[in-house]
Amino acid sequence: MKEKTIDYMLRSTWQAVSRMYNEEASKYDGSMAIGFALLSIDKEEGTPSSYISNRMGMEPTSLTRTLKTLEEKGLIIRKKNPEDGRGVLVYLTKLGKEKRELSKQTVLKFNETIKNNLTEEKLNHFMEVSETINDLITEKKIF
Repeated sequence: MKEKTIDYMLRSTWQAVSRMYNEEASKYDGSMAIGFALLSIDKEEGTPSSYISNRMGMEPTSLTRTLKTLEEKGLIIRKKNPEDGRGVLVYLTKLGKEKRELSKQTVLKFNETIKNNLTEEKLNHFMEVSETINDLITEKKIF
């Protein structure tokens, strides 16, 4: 393509971010999906699994695989929801809390670095453009 399209820039940027997070997470026997899942779980109260999938934008079947991996790595435990026997609450283990903190620091460092390399005006424009794209898609105003 002679000119880069908006969707190309979004896709290539997200792929670069994803690669970067996966490279960093691999140093700690993790992945980006594991890190984001850990960040979606409340540190103390536990979190319904349905909330995690909604927050991460994942299909329930994909989340099931991720939760199984988290459980196998000793990062979470699952318990029946005492208020709704059909539901499951996900709790972080001690190791899960440690890995969650690593994930949090990684995300904060990424954000800090980006903010330090952009003017506030450029960052505000980026946020506005991103919100507009999301709104147009949500409101089905493109197709």
